[in-house]
Amino acid sequence: MDIRLTTEARRRLVAVVMAASVAFTVASCGGEEGNEKVNDSPKASSGQSKEPTGETSEKPDSEEILAQVKGADGIVVTINSADRDSGGFITVNGQVENTGDKIFVAGEWRGQETELLKNGASTAGAVLVDKQGKKKYFVLRDTDGGCLCTTGLTVKAGQKVPIFAQFPAPPEDVTEVDFQLPTMPPATIAISG
Repeated sequence: MDIRLTTEARRRLVAVVMAASVAFTVASCGGEEGNEKVNDSPKASSGQSKEPTGETSEKPDSEEILAQVKGADGIVVTINSADRDSGGFITVNGQVENTGDKIFVAGEWRGQETELLKNGASTAGAVLVDKQGKKKYFVLRDTDGGCLCTTGLTVKAGQKVPIFAQFPAPPEDVTEVDFQLPTMPPATIAISG
């Protein structure tokens, strides 16, 4: 039987999966899947970047801010939490603010893998990099290849939109990772939990 889900149905399914047990997600992703060795190349290690595409800064505010990255056209990504769950995954939560004057569609943030293209404008291309273990962790997916992340991501000028992405968790002794979205500089964030 072929069951196809609408975008809204997929969002609801993702919410149910997140609220329920992670067992299904972990089982479908397997042990080492989603992990990729990374090179020892020197990159922005403190989350600070002077590249023309954006700059990174950490700033205190009334709500907790782990990191904030600024990209082209007035796009600002704020990371508010990176929570480790006992089920073996990390959920990164934050928001995208469009301080520019034109609509932002996160098409480039979905990643380049063929399977990710069907997620549309999303945070499916986000990665966590464990510099200590030299591994890269990709966004978790359901059995149909749908990301466990924000989809339908369009931000009007002057608007803030919440975002999230779930990843396999690095080992317990890893307390800090780099979070990166395509086209944006990396941001070093602390893992809680």
